[in-house]
Amino acid sequence: GNPYVWSYGHRNPQGLVVDKQTNTIYNHEHGPKGGDEINRVQAGKNYGWPAITYGINYSGAIISPFQAAPGMEQPLKYWVPSIAPSGFALYQGDAFPAWRGDFFVGALVNKEVRRIVMENGKVVAEEPMFSELDARIREVRVGPDGFIYLLTDSENGKLIRVRP
Repeated sequence: GNPYVWSYGHRNPQGLVVDKQTNTIYNHEHGPKGGDEINRVQAGKNYGWPAITYGINYSGAIISPFQAAPGMEQPLKYWVPSIAPSGFALYQGDAFPAWRGDFFVGALVNKEVRRIVMENGKVVAEEPMFSELDARIREVRVGPDGFIYLLTDSENGKLIRVRP
């Protein structure tokens, strides 16, 4: 491979986080119609786009008949139908101890945040959160105070602090 390219086969990356405890890189990306995904991004690996995908073209046309192929990585998590992921945080704070090690992903289509529960490097559950805000969540961050901050996507956007 090209020494200047970290990884291949990404469609439309929207979020990137680094687990500082393990030096692991994660991203999430928009699929086409379906196939949004979270990946553990490793050097030299091919994540398959457009050879493999869980989505189809917006027109309904098939992009690829394959969802897996030798030498191509599978996502940790994928969504069909699409959630339009935005904002990406790995919670490692102290304010919400039960959430430590979990991902938080904005879901523009669903107007909520998805908590992706992780155990031993695998997705074990998913919980929709903050749908009562009835707002598109553009960004999700964890502050140095351990609170979660949400930025809504609208003309009169709001910055929301989530605390226990």
